[in-house]
Amino acid sequence: QVQLVESGGGSVQAGGSLRLSCAASGYTVSTYCMVWFRQAPGKEREGVAGIDNDGTTSYADSVKGRFTISKDNAKNELYLQMNTLKPEDTAMYYCQADGPPELCYCSGGYCYGPTVYRGQGTQVTVSS
Repeated sequence: QVQLVESGGGSVQAGGSLRLSCAASGYTVSTYCMVWFRQAPGKEREGVAGIDNDGTTSYADSVKGRFTISKDNAKNELYLQMNTLKPEDTAMYYCQADGPPELCYCSGGYCYGPTVYRGQGTQVTVSS
């Protein structure tokens, strides 16, 4: 059974940093395309950062230069380092796996594939 569990969210002031983690089980992060997306109340889902199965990353324009997506294949975890946070980054952040490996791809900070698994999310709140 595939399971994704996010952690690391919290409340910070503008300009601060947070590191989100996503622990995966039931499959390996090295094989699937992985993405962080966010959703604020009343707003549409927004892809933040994606990493495909050869390690190529893509980011939304709104976070380029501030956020970094990475994964640790040995630990089977996905990360999102968020620096210089802004109040507009406030949202629930979700980890998503897209597969199968031969069909998934990432572009513009989001990933796509016929099979999708998502975690329950972790809240990030940035105050001004």
